[in-house]
Amino acid sequence: MKDLKQYKEEYLNQFKERPYGRNLLKTEDPFDAPTEECGIFGMYSAHDLDTFSLSQFGLFALQHRGQEACGISVMNQGKIINIKDEGLVLDVFKEIREPETFMGNSAIGHTRYTTAGDKKKYNFQPFFAKNEYDQIILSIAHNGNLTNANELKKQLESEGVVFKATSDSEVILRLIQKNLDLGLRGAIKATMEKIEGAYSVVGMTRNKFFAFRDFHGIRPLVLGAIDEKTFVAASESVALDAVGAQYVRDILPGEIVYTSENETGLKSFLVKENCEKRICAFEYIYFARPDSILENINVHEIREKSGMKIWEQAPVEADIVIGVPDSGVPAAIGFSIASGIPFRPVLIKNRYIGRSFIVPSQEMRERIVNLKLNPIISEIKGKRVVIIDDSIVRGTTSKRLVKILKDAGVKEIHFRSVSPPIIAPCYLGIDTPSKDDLISANMNSEELRQYLGVDSLEFLSMDNLKVILGSSNHCFGCFTEEYPFPKGEEAELFQ
Repeated sequence: MKDLKQYKEEYLNQFKERPYGRNLLKTEDPFDAPTEECGIFGMYSAHDLDTFSLSQFGLFALQHRGQEACGISVMNQGKIINIKDEGLVLDVFKEIREPETFMGNSAIGHTRYTTAGDKKKYNFQPFFAKNEYDQIILSIAHNGNLTNANELKKQLESEGVVFKATSDSEVILRLIQKNLDLGLRGAIKATMEKIEGAYSVVGMTRNKFFAFRDFHGIRPLVLGAIDEKTFVAASESVALDAVGAQYVRDILPGEIVYTSENETGLKSFLVKENCEKRICAFEYIYFARPDSILENINVHEIREKSGMKIWEQAPVEADIVIGVPDSGVPAAIGFSIASGIPFRPVLIKNRYIGRSFIVPSQEMRERIVNLKLNPIISEIKGKRVVIIDDSIVRGTTSKRLVKILKDAGVKEIHFRSVSPPIIAPCYLGIDTPSKDDLISANMNSEELRQYLGVDSLEFLSMDNLKVILGSSNHCFGCFTEEYPFPKGEEAELFQ
């Protein structure tokens, strides 16, 4: 029988060849899982690279951050070429008939999930700006949400700026474009001083590369290097791994990294010093791949510790512990280590299921759940089971999972969520429902336990979450309704 070390190794190794699936059950109900807006990737070198392949590898490693659309911009001999389309990373790249066209010394890329702006192609990224000769002079990819986008859009329109999309990301693009007479660094600084909200950005002009991050560092952005002349910036360190880059550090809140004429390497400039770090806590709980490093913290270790901590917080007698693939597995392993209750990967996932089937009846839709995750009945029938999940948002998929286990003959079900109750929506780059759709905003724990039909239910406490993360310097808005800055405008932009 495998030990926990073997389970852990096999779990992490699988994502080097396959996309990370987060919680495979929750893909059935788009409102029952927090969904991150996108992943961004950028690279620059003093010499030409196979930017076609490398950007594809980097974005594939970030596929879990957005499955709606993908795009890249490539800099080659003073020209910027752009392509973007609906679909997964490999599907979009498959349609590029002349890969050599996308070879150069710099590239940026984006994989998208919509949080602000509609789902039309004109909102796909990277965004770009052209000069009077119809040449692209500036291109950016953005992860996050701005809270003052409408105000800035109206101001820019009054000055004659024409917008072509309905995304807040275009506001960033137009502000940089407007201020380019200040130089690249000056244009970015002027932009950062105007925009509010959460943002990580990579971008390029026809001869320069840049990346920057908001003053609270809410959305992640890491920096790596392939060699002394080749640098990579990405939403997560797994994208660095995918292109053979070494993790250097996280780009700091309020920092611009950029290339400068007649100088090798990257330059750094802090628009504002002593910024308060407030990276989103849900990156560690759910969004990031488990083999990522964010703010020098290993994501898998955090999830494993969360399982240990919730055992300490809410012990229970049981026969086996299981985790909902993929994001619940590390915490289940941690729970097993702390409790001594055997971990068993009894929920078997079908990775080929893809997008949801189109079926007319509710009865048939319910059957789809079993196509995605199916239990090994002999391992759980007649047993007391602890099920570990990353979070409970709307509660519908948790209820379906409980039904799967009961149909398999489980004797007792003890449900453990390794996040605190989600009581408030997010407007800083995460697509979460309104309060009306957040079940923990409308039910107490006992009411929710009865709704799910489980024998016990426990959420990780806020105090324990802070202990696991090692500080209170995170955004906990969805758990506390206390955000790093005022909400401002709604994320439904440009209506």
